[in-house]
Amino acid sequence: MSPPSERLQTKPVITCLKTFLISYSLIFWFTGVILLAVGVWGKVNLEFDLLLSSDKGTNAPYVLIGTGAIIIIFGLFGCFATCRGSPWMLKLYAMFLILVFLAELVAGISGFIFRHEIKAVLQEGYKKAESAYTGKDTEDLDRIQRTLHCCGEKNYTSWEDTPYFKAGNGIPKSCCNVTAGVNCTSAELKDLKTAASVVYQQGCFSLMTTTMESNLGIIAGISFGIAFFQLIGIFLACCLSRYITNNQYEMV
Repeated sequence: MSPPSERLQTKPVITCLKTFLISYSLIFWFTGVILLAVGVWGKVNLEFDLLLSSDKGTNAPYVLIGTGAIIIIFGLFGCFATCRGSPWMLKLYAMFLILVFLAELVAGISGFIFRHEIKAVLQEGYKKAESAYTGKDTEDLDRIQRTLHCCGEKNYTSWEDTPYFKAGNGIPKSCCNVTAGVNCTSAELKDLKTAASVVYQQGCFSLMTTTMESNLGIIAGISFGIAFFQLIGIFLACCLSRYITNNQYEMV
């Protein structure tokens, strides 16, 4: 048995580690809530479904929902394990955080390596949405074009090859450049030459991809920050488990 002075020195360390790990677990739980909310939003929000309308991307909202739910459960488990001071529970929690860290690492590397393939899949989904456009004012493309102040996949001329344009409907009114104070007429939207002066010039898909590519450094930094955050949790869980185990052994 260790001297009482050593046990008294160990208890404040355990208390401090418990406080940090509970705080960490609550933040971890909150990230799960965010992922779950984004997944649910992505499933019900038509704009998100539009960009993932190809067969290869339709499971993305379900992945976010499932990942968020699992993180919520294990975040609560981490709080429970910390409050109970159970070494085996803390080790299990640390193992889960290691799995999350490895999954994030693989996903990040895969996303960087296959970024061009992912871009092609999203572009395919956008083209399918343009081909299926019917002109209803509540459609996804209308909301995207009004929100981002853009028109068409590459630019407004992308609409020329769509069934909607060939049927004599012209370019959708959501392409009208309201920021310039113009009032598009049906006749102007049916002629590409006259439409050039009244619609948005920037293509929607090219605008989104250009924005993403220009912010790759920020995205990479956030990704590394999230991964580093997992390492902090692993370190805290392992240290707390070790200190509790040693403290229990010393008291015997």
